[in-house]
Amino acid sequence: MIEFRTATPAAGSLDVAWNHERRGEPVIQTHFYNEHTVILRQSKRVECEAPFIYLLFGNERALLLDTGASADPAVFPLRDTVDSLVDAWLREHPRDGYELVVAHTHGHGDHVAADPQFADRPATTVVPHDPDAVRSFFGLTGALAESVVFDLGGRVLEILNSPGHHAAAITIHDPWTGILFTGDTVYPGRLYIADYPAFRATLDRLVDFAANHTVTHVLGCHIEMTSKPGRDFPLGAQYQPAEHVLQLPAAELTTVRDATEQADGRPGIHRHRDFILFNEPGEKEKRALLRRAKLRRLQEKLLRR
Repeated sequence: MIEFRTATPAAGSLDVAWNHERRGEPVIQTHFYNEHTVILRQSKRVECEAPFIYLLFGNERALLLDTGASADPAVFPLRDTVDSLVDAWLREHPRDGYELVVAHTHGHGDHVAADPQFADRPATTVVPHDPDAVRSFFGLTGALAESVVFDLGGRVLEILNSPGHHAAAITIHDPWTGILFTGDTVYPGRLYIADYPAFRATLDRLVDFAANHTVTHVLGCHIEMTSKPGRDFPLGAQYQPAEHVLQLPAAELTTVRDATEQADGRPGIHRHRDFILFNEPGEKEKRALLRRAKLRRLQEKLLRR
């Protein structure tokens, strides 16, 4: 049995050079944060939303957090990739009856598309992604102040409600690594606010949580910022060299919270160093974003010739 309760936070590495080759980028890239924690990245050439996906191993079961933006296994073989990772882990840590739980940071289509690939997988539970189903599975009531534990077998995760971007959004804290998985609530990119009061309350909750728990890294599900402060890649970008790193420090939760308070619910686009708040942008701002995206697609098309 692997001991997940002592010597925390466990060491891990985020020193990774993601492949951005125009004609050689893998459909799925994998990076081992450590032996029991895997980060998967879907290629933006397969689907421009291309989220990060996380695989966490415990003694009794593994958790796959999100399934990406593409359903077709011939195009995006997530099931085969996960099966290979699980098989390799079990060769090093043999045990019988090992389970897989497929859950989601939230229910948007770019995070749940490959769910059907796991529908017939043995010893596998695919958690539906509507708010009621998520709360029922984890035992949440919907109250922001609450948290519940989810045990992977010694590796005991803490689950928090995190509405604001999406009604079914959750945040997961892994005490063993100290990582806080924030989905699309906080990441280096465009933070889309669907419900401003809920988003603001969620950020208050996350700041308070981080003040009372060890948080080594904040890992969201996208990178949309460039390495230049305050500058994002255009919508629909499929090529992102010189991008921001995936990880954010725990202090960034306070920065996002303060920026949300300063926005005070005002519609528009609010730019900051490592993220951009999108709170019901106006038609003029939307048109500018779309023009920039169209120009980027044209540039990428010309470069592919």
